Amino acid sequence: MDLSKFPKDLMHAIGFTEVLRVDHEAGIARVRYTARPEFAHTQGTVVQGGLITAWLDSAMAFAVIARDPEAALASLELKVSFLERVGVAAYEVEARVLRWGRSVVFLEADLFSEGGVLLVRASSTGKLLRPARA
Repeated sequence: MDLSKFPKDLMHAIGFTEVLRVDHEAGIARVRYTARPEFAHTQGTVVQGGLITAWLDSAMAFAVIARDPEAALASLELKVSFLERVGVAAYEVEARVLRWGRSVVFLEADLFSEGGVLLVRASSTGKLLRPARA
């Protein structure tokens, strides 16, 4: 997968580690993020929710690019449900395309602990951005 669409400094800042797996046909991406101590509040024990949201949002962009490498994503709406506490550790996010339209895409992403426990779920509506045709 071409990572050049993702700003290197931004991806480092949010703790992006690697793309673990993609399914191009289904539009699925599994991505690893690592929470560093500076991401946490509550005496360094709980990762800040906005940062977790950035993980889910960027993983959904990976799912879009897995499905169509020429596309990009502009998030129009994003809902995040925090089901469990997220501490300082490594996590995997699995993002998937639910519905692919001409200009709108519906997405979902789940954040799992290393033990496979579902911690956070997000759903999103996005605008598909494609290069202008000559």
